[in-house]
Amino acid sequence: MDANLASSIELDLLHAEDGPLLYAVADMRGTVVRSGQHQHARGQLFGSNAGLLSLMSETAGFVVPPDYAIWIPPGVPHGARSHGPFAGWTAYIAPSACAGLPDTVLVGALSPFLKQAVLKAANWPEKRELGPPQINLTRVILDEIAALTPMPLSLPLPRDPRARKIARAIADDPAAKMDLAGWGVWAGIAPRTLTRRFIDETGMSFSAWRQRACLIRALERIAAGNPITHVALDVGYDSLSAFIAMFRRELGVTPARYFATPRPETPAQRGANSGFSTL
Repeated sequence: MDANLASSIELDLLHAEDGPLLYAVADMRGTVVRSGQHQHARGQLFGSNAGLLSLMSETAGFVVPPDYAIWIPPGVPHGARSHGPFAGWTAYIAPSACAGLPDTVLVGALSPFLKQAVLKAANWPEKRELGPPQINLTRVILDEIAALTPMPLSLPLPRDPRARKIARAIADDPAAKMDLAGWGVWAGIAPRTLTRRFIDETGMSFSAWRQRACLIRALERIAAGNPITHVALDVGYDSLSAFIAMFRRELGVTPARYFATPRPETPAQRGANSGFSTL
């Protein structure tokens, strides 16, 4: 466990349903994140300063790049891992304050105001008894979380076991060349049924879901330090230009510009669990 992180988190506050409306921690930096499936009594907003985090719930996968944040409602099982060293911050929200917040996990673009507000809360000298100024700032943070706009950085999984089997196979290898009919034969599901399952259970067409899987895998591989040209081929694109066009269409910028934020330094204990079982 990272010593700085371990000393900064008061576990009773993290898991308490009562207590302060908001509890924030900001000194998570330069660590490698690995945590198994777990859940919190409180809702959680987790933001990335540098590095990329992958998070998996029971129904979807997510990636959290720099300057984005992920909202996790209370009681939602999830696990996480980073692709190299990761720097971030987190805020835990009491269940009583989550009523007006999103009821599903989502990744949103982070406003500078929301980030600075959480960082200010993380530096409050007294975190167990919040005075009127702290409560006012907490309510502003709650309003900002409620206004988060979902970004195309999630990969919902279909409920049908045959469609989910296909989804997991594609997520593991987005470059697989099998078409819709071939996947149907492989998993024992008719193409028309497979098409309907993806639309009804993920909100995306099969082809759109497959492209999203390519995007998320590409984000993970680039964040881990792989050259963009190699990543484009690894996720099934025949040319770098086609891959960059897809990336720009989905996220508004080229891969190089998207990953312009410096990565944190590798810690001495790189590769070891860093204490993010609380994530």
